[in-house]
Amino acid sequence: MGSPLRNKTIAILATDGFEQVELTEPKRAVEQAGATTRILSIKDGQIQGMHHDKKGDTFAVDAQVADASIDDYDALLLPGGVANPDALRLDKAAVDFVRDFTNSGKPIGVICHGPWVMVEADVVRGRKMTAWPSVRTDLRNAGAEVVDEEVVTDRGIVSSRKPDDLPAFCRKIVEEFAEGNHAARRSAA
Repeated sequence: MGSPLRNKTIAILATDGFEQVELTEPKRAVEQAGATTRILSIKDGQIQGMHHDKKGDTFAVDAQVADASIDDYDALLLPGGVANPDALRLDKAAVDFVRDFTNSGKPIGVICHGPWVMVEADVVRGRKMTAWPSVRTDLRNAGAEVVDEEVVTDRGIVSSRKPDDLPAFCRKIVEEFAEGNHAARRSAA
């Protein structure tokens, strides 16, 4: 497979209650493609993963999102789980980070309930996206074109619906993350 993401650093924004497989599988995929990953959160220490409604493992936080700069990252991953994006969308630093990241044109991978943070950041308007069924109305109300597909890509944002979509999602984020900043490519064309 080579190392299409060598020298790229991927931010993974999560907090307690993330769907564990939606963090671990994409993390493994981008690391196998050569990337370095860093878990950002709204708190220090450890964050709790979930296997649906059962506790999973805990994961070490590398830095607080309030102290992070989008300039230090080449791409962003937003895992789902119900509690995780619900808590993140209430945190100003997390919402600002997602807004700034989206506006930069750098690629983002978002799955399941993860788009809630993007809705809060008001960055989905005019974008084609998918998500967990209960999140789709929120996306529509925020101005997104919502479809029910395994994986959707729109201007560097890769979205998927659920853990069953992870194989396609992981392949596509590696591809999009390797392509890099979409805004910079558009202005150079």
